[in-house]
Amino acid sequence: MATPIPLRNIWLLFLYAADLVQFKDSTTVEAESARNLPELLARLLTKVVQQRLRRNLSRGYQPRHAVLSRVRGRIDVLATVSGQLLEQGRVACRFEEHTLDTPRNRLVRAALDHLAARLDTTEVVHECKSLSQWLGRMGVASQKPSHAELATDQVSRNETADLLMVGLAKMVFEAFIPSEEMGQSHAVVADADVHLVRRLFEKAVGNALRIQLQPLGWQVLSGRKLSWPVEQLSEGLWDHLPGMTTDIELLHPASKRKLMVDTKFTHIFTSSQYKEQMLRSGYLYQLYAYLRTQEAATLWQGWRSEGMLLHPHCGEVVDAYVDMQGHRLRFKTIDLMGSADEFEHNLNNILDIL
Repeated sequence: MATPIPLRNIWLLFLYAADLVQFKDSTTVEAESARNLPELLARLLTKVVQQRLRRNLSRGYQPRHAVLSRVRGRIDVLATVSGQLLEQGRVACRFEEHTLDTPRNRLVRAALDHLAARLDTTEVVHECKSLSQWLGRMGVASQKPSHAELATDQVSRNETADLLMVGLAKMVFEAFIPSEEMGQSHAVVADADVHLVRRLFEKAVGNALRIQLQPLGWQVLSGRKLSWPVEQLSEGLWDHLPGMTTDIELLHPASKRKLMVDTKFTHIFTSSQYKEQMLRSGYLYQLYAYLRTQEAATLWQGWRSEGMLLHPHCGEVVDAYVDMQGHRLRFKTIDLMGSADEFEHNLNNILDIL
């Protein structure tokens, strides 16, 4: 899909995908002035880091082991005795040190370095390098932390000062950043990046639906693996059956309604030798298979299952359905090219036909 999408709307997708939509009003100026997505991330990250430095970065505790002249924390008896340290007037200790060199701060510095090496806007590159060096002088290492280290330094929802800063730093390293084309704040999605942008679109839609529907009693699930309703099969064939994984699944226990939403970052229509416009058969077969293969597990419990193919629309609004063997299949498009307000309204009203 090579249709230009305004950068501000790509940015809104990022905010929804990263569950940071509460910060959208504080990023308006940067979203309008940046030339491409990496530059937008850099401008926002440097702005937030500057704010954090003025208010003091968050500190953390880091486990340390050192030989000291006085006791600090716990004595490491084995190391002290085996090293004959007491005779030297020293003792081996294990303690926790209050430090700025935390996984989250190292992630931010690594993101600044990564952006500085990727951008070609002199002022933004200089700002990234300057802030990285400032963090270094404060004792923050430049090495990007591992996933395990980040897991020990989770940012809670009430740490609003760090939430956006760490969220932006994580975005820098996310695998689904699309390609950009310079000029007029438009990002053009290259063919090779379609699957990456599709992930972004899927995550943003999933979070938008969660924000919209959870207060109304809906459960929002993502990436659930479905099982084939196999009765018998040849030996060894199970390993060769294709997997089935939903994009987004919506469940409403009170009304026994289930809706499978499959997001596709392509034109909703294609053409064939016989039809100028037709729904893409592969997508339709996939959604139909998802619904029919799960019937036995849901019908006896009284659930009513529906499916939706959700595409960006490209010059033509589609909002249609077909009822087939007890299931409603919906086909809907959402405009990614309009104003930011219109786009967000559409994103938050995907299921207005329910």
